[in-house]
Amino acid sequence: MTHAPAHDPLPLDPRDAPVPRYGSGSLADVLPAALAGLEVAAPGTGLVLPPADRVCLFLVDGLGWELLRAHPGEAPFLSSLLPGSRAGDGAPITSGFPATTATSLASVGTGLAPAAHGLAGYKVLDPDTGETMNQLRWEPWTEPAAWQPHPTLFQAAHAAGVATSQVTAPHFEHTPLTRVALSGGTFLGRLDAGERMDLAACRLAAADRALVYTYYAELDGAGHRFGVDSDAWRGQLAHVDGLARRLAEQLPPRSVLYITGDHGMVDVPSTEDARFDFDEDWELRAGVARLGGEGRARHLYAVPGAAPDVYAVWREVLAGHAWVATRDEAVELGWFGPPGTPLAARVRQRIGDVVVAMTGDSAVVAGVTEPKESALIGMHGSVTPAEQLVPLLEVRT
Repeated sequence: MTHAPAHDPLPLDPRDAPVPRYGSGSLADVLPAALAGLEVAAPGTGLVLPPADRVCLFLVDGLGWELLRAHPGEAPFLSSLLPGSRAGDGAPITSGFPATTATSLASVGTGLAPAAHGLAGYKVLDPDTGETMNQLRWEPWTEPAAWQPHPTLFQAAHAAGVATSQVTAPHFEHTPLTRVALSGGTFLGRLDAGERMDLAACRLAAADRALVYTYYAELDGAGHRFGVDSDAWRGQLAHVDGLARRLAEQLPPRSVLYITGDHGMVDVPSTEDARFDFDEDWELRAGVARLGGEGRARHLYAVPGAAPDVYAVWREVLAGHAWVATRDEAVELGWFGPPGTPLAARVRQRIGDVVVAMTGDSAVVAGVTEPKESALIGMHGSVTPAEQLVPLLEVRT
C-alpha cells in the first residue's frame, strides 16, 4: 500500500520538533526537586520546589495537561489547581521521549532521562537477543538490574531515613518495572483506589519525614480503548478528580501533594490516511529488520547497510505526518536527554537506527503483528504537546 496525498507536503525537519525540558521541567526532575527539601541526595535539577517534610506523589496514568484543561466540568478540583485559578500556580512539565508509561515511570523513579536509565520506549531492541523487548510487560524477560542498573530515588530516600512507601495495586509489587523504577521502602498493595488514597495519607502522617507514591491506571485504559473523546474517559477523569480531592483533604500538616501524569493522549482516526499500516506497506517494510516503539513513536532497526534508505523512504512516505530522525540526530537534538548527553553502549543499541515521532493524529500501526495495539483508539508516545505536557499540580498544608 502506498499513500499518495493530493498535494506533496515536505518532510518535517526534526530540528523543529518540540524537545522535552530535561533538567529543568520534566518528570525526571520532580522527585529530585522534592527530595532536596528532605535533604536526600538526588540527581541535580534546575526545577525548584518549596520544601516540605512529607511528600506525596500521585501519578495518574494518561493525565495530559491539554486534556485536563479541556475538561474543567469533569475535574473541578484538579482544575482549581491550574494556573489562573484562584488556588493554582502550577505549570505543565514535559514527560520525556517517548511519552509512554515504562519510560516515564523510570524517569520519575530514578530522576534520570531515558538516555541514562535506558528504558527508551514501549518496545526496544534487546542487543543481546536481537529481539524487541516490551518494557511495560517485560517480555521477553531479561535481568532487570542489568537492564536498568541505576538505584531509584525511593531507595535513596529510604536509606536516608525517610519513611518511604509505594501505595498502588497489588499486582505491581513484583513486576520488573516496579523493581527498576519504583522500588525502595515499603510496598502496600490495595485494589480499591479510594483505599489507596486513605492509606497514602496515613503513611504521610505516620512519620516526621515521609515520601509516598501512589498511582492510578484506569484513565489511560479508558483512553486507549474508547478514546479521550468518550463518555468512558470523561467518567474516569471525574473519578480521578474525586480521588485527588479525597487525598488532599486528608493531608497531615507540613505536607505537599503533587499530582501529575506520565503522558497525554490523542485519538487516532480509523482511516487509511491517519493509520499507516507497516504490515501492508511494502515501502515502509523495506530494509526494516525490526519494528519497535508504538504507533505514535517508532524505533526502526534496519537491516545492516539499509539505514540511510530506510530514513529516506520513511521521511518521504510520512512527509507532513512525522518527524523522522536518525539515531544520532535524535540524540543530539535532545529527544532522549539533554543535548550532548553521552549514551552508554547498552542504551545506544536500544534506540532505533531511525526514530519516528508522529504529529497531528496519525500513527504507524502494524495490523498483523501488533493487532491489539493497532486497534487502540487513544495513543501516545510522540513529542507533541498533547502527549508531552503533563500537569504538576500542588496542594500544601
